[in-house]
Amino acid sequence: MILEEIKTSLIMWVSYALIPCLFVDGVAVLPAPQNLSMQSTNMKHVLTWSPVIVPEEIIHYSVEYQGEYESLYTSHIWIPSSWCSPTQRPECDITEDITATVSYSLRVRATLGSLTSAWSTLKHRFNQNSTILTPPGMEITMDGFHLLIKLEDLGPHFEFFVFYWRREPGAKEHVKVVRPGILPVYLETVEPGAAYCVKARTFVKAIGRHSAFSRTECVKVQGEALPLALALLAFVGFVLILVVALLSVWKMGRLLQHSCCPVVMLPDTLKITNSPQKLISCRKEEVEACVTSGLSSEELLKACI
Repeated sequence: MILEEIKTSLIMWVSYALIPCLFVDGVAVLPAPQNLSMQSTNMKHVLTWSPVIVPEEIIHYSVEYQGEYESLYTSHIWIPSSWCSPTQRPECDITEDITATVSYSLRVRATLGSLTSAWSTLKHRFNQNSTILTPPGMEITMDGFHLLIKLEDLGPHFEFFVFYWRREPGAKEHVKVVRPGILPVYLETVEPGAAYCVKARTFVKAIGRHSAFSRTECVKVQGEALPLALALLAFVGFVLILVVALLSVWKMGRLLQHSCCPVVMLPDTLKITNSPQKLISCRKEEVEACVTSGLSSEELLKACI
């Protein structure tokens, strides 16, 4: 049993000793990194590979890329990644290096002191059009009777299409386009006692694609909606109050008019009901009638007054 354990340990030690360095014409070289793979989600692109293991040593890696133009016309030119040349981790975030919607070749090699491995190239060229877009995370909140939404920040490439509606049969669905950095977002002023539902999806203009919809979330507004009869009663009460207010203003105006500018009424004895010319004609006829009747001057005066 002990001999078997010693044998196993010896085999593992020899394996570790042989893996780090291979001998070609008597010259030790590092093995190239293997299993290159591209993971791209929501416009974040990460190149990964299997690490080269050397016991008690730190391996460094260099990553380079080649765009479509370089591949077609200057295939000997490779551009070092600005973030991963060199790096100790067996991965490289090349998001900032992928600036166009074209195909890219990628390669990586290992370095240990003066030893350098051969380049390992990604089997299939990468295009950011193939990135996986996931539905955005969102949180529905209420501020009084205002419906608000908070959306996951996915970076400057993303826009959000937010769909919301009142949860009732035949309700109309509304859409609002939200730009990055505008959070939280006001959607609508809601009614007490009603329920509202929201869903969203992302859109990336650079690649002309959108994600699937997020899970629909619904929220019910606190409070109770006014019954129709109560609402009608409130409307009638408002109209009555308005009419009373208008009548009060009119009555007050009349009182102020009489107080400031009163109308003076003349006695009946001072009122002239006929024109002066008619009165003169009437008095003249009466005097002539008195003279003809032969009255004395004193009787004539009494009769004509």
